Amino acid sequence: MKEQAIDNKELILALEELEKEKGMKKDYILEAIETALVTAYKRNFDALENVKVEMDRQTGATHIYSVKEVMEQANDEATEISVQEAQKIDPNLKEGDTVAIEIVPRDFGRIAAQTAKQVIIQKLREAEREIIFNEFNDRKGEIVSGLIQKADRNIVVMDLGKLEGVMPAKEQIPTEHYKVNDKIKGYVLDVERGAKGAPQVIVSRSHPDFVRKLLEFEIPEIYEGVIEIKSVSRDPGNRSKVAVYSPDPNIDPVGSCVGQKGVRIQNVINELNGEKIDVIEWNEDPSIYIASSLLPAQILAVDIKEEEKFAQVIVPDDQLSLAIGKAGQNARLAARLTNWKIDIKSETQFREMLMQAQNEAEESK
Repeated sequence: MKEQAIDNKELILALEELEKEKGMKKDYILEAIETALVTAYKRNFDALENVKVEMDRQTGATHIYSVKEVMEQANDEATEISVQEAQKIDPNLKEGDTVAIEIVPRDFGRIAAQTAKQVIIQKLREAEREIIFNEFNDRKGEIVSGLIQKADRNIVVMDLGKLEGVMPAKEQIPTEHYKVNDKIKGYVLDVERGAKGAPQVIVSRSHPDFVRKLLEFEIPEIYEGVIEIKSVSRDPGNRSKVAVYSPDPNIDPVGSCVGQKGVRIQNVINELNGEKIDVIEWNEDPSIYIASSLLPAQILAVDIKEEEKFAQVIVPDDQLSLAIGKAGQNARLAARLTNWKIDIKSETQFREMLMQAQNEAEESK
């Protein structure tokens, strides 16, 4: 009497339930189980033949076939069958054809059930990871909060609830010291697939857009679009410059961002552990915009070369060091903010430069 194929009606019912609840396609899982069963069969039975597994999509009945090539004379019984033997199965078979001969190995039902269970668990994990990956991928550019699980010089690992957030050294604020169990905020820079496909969120506290998002969170006018942040430049942990603009002439964009007695901006400064923030008003006139970007220094004149995006800035003698800033910080941040090359000269330096140019012109005559 011919042995029956392994029946799996309960498996099919379970997969149909998973399809409804989790959106995991039944056929997708069955194909994965079929592939896994081929491996399981070869491993458990030391089989050398070419094996094919097919599962009935309605009943779950599992059929295992040994696929053989029809040869004039079979030299390898595991993978070949003679024409004479093949024609006993189907008279139309000829040399070069393949034939699938059903086999039902003993105790394979237990192995099949175990394999199916492992595949389903694996696919469920993959599906969960995919859902979490997509969820956090949609949150790129947002702020997240988490507890620090690990902190050393190179990396900070945050518990974000469903998964880990990782803050590499270059995304940390150099002046900050992170401790385990501290709750911190971070900017979602990217979402990657880590070890074994698990999603991992790359978090930043040093990115200029972290300041942008904090301001958006603290200042309703920015969130509502009444005030627009045109540009942000940043020296993380030390100073940031933010250019703001409102098309409504009745709104003071700088005053709205700073708030009464600096309350609004202070909340952002506190989150950044004392990082100074200069809020300036954006202007479409580059000379006005560049002059504002160098605040708190006073500016006498700005001479611009539009094509080169170069600005020569003249300041009073006593304002030169303030305009340039410690280690050139103020000038550097202003250049990044405006996207212009800025050269700063004191009034005396500028006069000397003009005099030298005049002398050279006279000598060349």
